[in-house]
Amino acid sequence: MSERFHLPPSRGKGPLAIAAFIAIPLFFTSLMCSTLAQEKPRVVQWNGKHKLITLWHNPSNATEARVWLWALVPPLVLVLIGWICTRIRGGWYIVCLAGIVEAVAVTNKLDTWTRHHTQRFKLGVDLIPASDPTSNQYNPGEWEKLAHETAISLSHWTIGLSLVAAGVMGGLYVRRRFFARKPYVAPPPDETISVHAPDATQPTVGDPAS
Repeated sequence: MSERFHLPPSRGKGPLAIAAFIAIPLFFTSLMCSTLAQEKPRVVQWNGKHKLITLWHNPSNATEARVWLWALVPPLVLVLIGWICTRIRGGWYIVCLAGIVEAVAVTNKLDTWTRHHTQRFKLGVDLIPASDPTSNQYNPGEWEKLAHETAISLSHWTIGLSLVAAGVMGGLYVRRRFFARKPYVAPPPDETISVHAPDATQPTVGDPAS
């Protein structure tokens, strides 16, 4: 018979907790990047009398669902790493390193995605031409610039939180290792032979003679 596989015992929920905390800004970073990378309008075209007529509509529900599903992948991976690290010595630092690596990886092609998103939304993200000043809210490339800046800012928050968490744990380790008050240990009893003085108590009246 094959032996059953047993997971190592848990060393505490700290790595999982910090992974879930870091995953919050990481999710919104991933959402911005996933939107820039995958979102595209529904294009409807037909031949008119004199030219090709093109209309742009809002992205389909399937496209929006794909954007959100891909945005969930990096934070879920980080939470999974956090759960694994609850059973690894020094797992807290592995989680912090994973958060930094994911924040950098998610934004690696952000410039390319921003440029492609601008090309897909030729009228701007609101799909309204600039010639309609009463309804137009975003010119071409305007929303993409804001999304790019937001993704970069959130990735910096993710990296910052990871570094702060690692620093706090490092400080706690140094404090516990070098500055913690050692418990008091009572000295061993004296093993030398002690000499007892004779009992000086005098017998009282009525006591039997010794």
